[in-house]
Amino acid sequence: MIVREALFEGKIHEGREAEFRSFVEERLVPLWRQFPGAKDIQVQFGTERDEGAPIVSMVLSISYPDMETCNKALQSPVRFESREVTGELLKMFTGRVHHHVFEATRYAPPE
Repeated sequence: MIVREALFEGKIHEGREAEFRSFVEERLVPLWRQFPGAKDIQVQFGTERDEGAPIVSMVLSISYPDMETCNKALQSPVRFESREVTGELLKMFTGRVHHHVFEATRYAPPE
């Protein structure tokens, strides 16, 4: 499985945290759910971190069965639409967004 993550490293503008979250849930999640071939979409909002660790306000993780499927999703019209909408979201955020791709293996805890 391939997981592509977008890390929103930085701060949501003070007093706009609820608006930021609502924007993600109402405007972006419906688009991300349309990415072709996506098997799992997770949005995680930062709540705590180790002392001295950088602030990561949000992480978007989208899982694909393989890199070919991930690449097709990255070239899809809905992905370009979501990038435009993300530009609006970034008006509530100071920092940088960077992407990472991982090969992932899922393990169940012992019963």
